[in-house]
Amino acid sequence: MRREEKNEIINSLAENLSQFSHFYLTDIAQLNAADTSALRRKCFEKEIKLVVVKNTLLKIALEKSGKNVEELYDVLKGSTSVMFSNSGNAPAKLIKEFRKKKDKPLLKGAFVQESVYVGDNMLDSLVFLKTREELIGDIIMLLQTPARNVVSALQSGGTKIHGVLETLSNK
Repeated sequence: MRREEKNEIINSLAENLSQFSHFYLTDIAQLNAADTSALRRKCFEKEIKLVVVKNTLLKIALEKSGKNVEELYDVLKGSTSVMFSNSGNAPAKLIKEFRKKKDKPLLKGAFVQESVYVGDNMLDSLVFLKTREELIGDIIMLLQTPARNVVSALQSGGTKIHGVLETLSNK
């Protein structure tokens, strides 16, 4: 591979790293062509970009991106593919779903919500990770709950008082 081609790949990877806020490093080696094609199709459906890369070029692109991901350099061995996504848990859910039928892809590491996750054992944690929008929704719901309880108590108390007054007036 010529130097110009390598620079083009590095620039493309760096652009993807800046365009997408989350990425997963996976191992899809030993998947046959049909399984790889099925994985790519599922990635396309979930708006996840799957790219197979050379580890040295990815490391250079990661250094160029300026993200604090030094812990991921150790997992850049063997076959590596990168799943780029704007949703933090979508690739984890896709990997989990795909592994119901196959042993791969294996999670090497991930960069999700400014945090680094290393190892396949982190997959379950990433599946249940909430997005920023989900967390904001949960906070709003928690803030509304006390107000609803007060309004509900006032409404139910008003009917009780009304019932007592009506009973007294009938006597």
